[in-house]
Amino acid sequence: MSGQCVITREIAVAEGVFAPGHLGELTQIVPFEMVDAVLAECGAVQQRLRKLPARVVVYLMLAAALFEECGYPAVWSKLTGALGCLPIPKITATALWHARCRLGVRPLRALFDLLRGPASAIRTANAHWAGLLVVAIDGTCLDVPDAPTTRARLGKGSNQYTAASGYPQILLVALVACGTRAVIDAVFGPGTRGESTHAKRLARSLHAGMIVLLDRGLSGNPLLETAADTGAAFLARLSAARKPPVLGRFPDGSFLSRLGRVEVRIIECEITITTTAGRHTGVYRLATTLLDHRRHPAFELVKLYHERWEIESTYFAIKKTMLGRRVLRARTLPGVAQEIYALLTVYQVIRIAIADATETIPGTDPDRASFSVALQAARDQVVQAAGVLAGTVIDLVGAIGQAVLDQLMPARRLRVSPRAVKRPLSRYAYKSLRVDRRTYKATISIDILGEPISP
Repeated sequence: MSGQCVITREIAVAEGVFAPGHLGELTQIVPFEMVDAVLAECGAVQQRLRKLPARVVVYLMLAAALFEECGYPAVWSKLTGALGCLPIPKITATALWHARCRLGVRPLRALFDLLRGPASAIRTANAHWAGLLVVAIDGTCLDVPDAPTTRARLGKGSNQYTAASGYPQILLVALVACGTRAVIDAVFGPGTRGESTHAKRLARSLHAGMIVLLDRGLSGNPLLETAADTGAAFLARLSAARKPPVLGRFPDGSFLSRLGRVEVRIIECEITITTTAGRHTGVYRLATTLLDHRRHPAFELVKLYHERWEIESTYFAIKKTMLGRRVLRARTLPGVAQEIYALLTVYQVIRIAIADATETIPGTDPDRASFSVALQAARDQVVQAAGVLAGTVIDLVGAIGQAVLDQLMPARRLRVSPRAVKRPLSRYAYKSLRVDRRTYKATISIDILGEPISP
């Protein structure tokens, strides 16, 4: 006689038509009360109880950001797949479309505003430098469908072969906490306005106690003045074409100067990267409002600037790990905005779950936590409708955090990889163009240029 094993599981979700409104274990970070409060504040609560209440539609949008490869009907199936014991209404694709239109953009934007932030504590490893929260600003482009409305508003790119090519794109500019890679703030709009114009809107989230890292594309005087006016310090790379005046010398080789109306300290350095493929040397010029060379040595500031690349890891997680380099679903501008806010919100919620988990092991660098592992664990919890309601004892780890802690990556090694086009015209282009895609272990040497003087 063969033995039989019966596994039963209790699912705790909301009642009635609200049952599909969940995000698995991540619902504990985005609870029903938070979503209901946002809907009430935005005046988006349904006037009559429908098959798709507004709260459920919010969670549908968030779940869609978890399952970017699926259409909305498939996302609905994932939300309701484990709820077979409940009377779930049959929903059509048209009904889902109308529900998203009724919801609008404001609730998703308000939800993101509630959740955005550094997701770090004072003790979070590598989140602070010299008592300052390390943040970075940079931009990236997201592809949107080539529909008449998006094309008319956003335009299309061009190349040497045609006047218009590819998909229309929307420019996303974010302020990111380098230690946790959490999004503190984000804005987006047509790329024709430029990164610097959009970046100025992020000044609302800059304040004293921060040091913001800026690439040379964002080092124009207007943006630097805007950043300095907030009380935040900045460390910006300047282009080689700029020749700031020397107003005085510091003992560490840096010098006092002025950019616009901001008094800055300029650090010129030579950085050499050595790998088995050879050596590469470049000269870099950094500007900072940290004028005290004793508290903030030039050499340490040059090392700190490397943290700016953490924002690139943020964009990689959003565009590659979550989106899979796909084009956004929405074909209207309000729909695009709605989808982007959902994407940013879910990314932020996963980062919060990761930060909560790594905080339970003192000294653990959030860099060692795999975003891919957390994303997959979050998807599994949604499909199973697991961990929707928190227990009486609050557990900061949970199934997602435990999956992350069980698969912590080794401490980061110094490696370099040549930059390459992310989406070549042909998958064989790397061979035909002889592009080196290998990653190399590297050693880096930093030499501060200038004329040090005796203190």
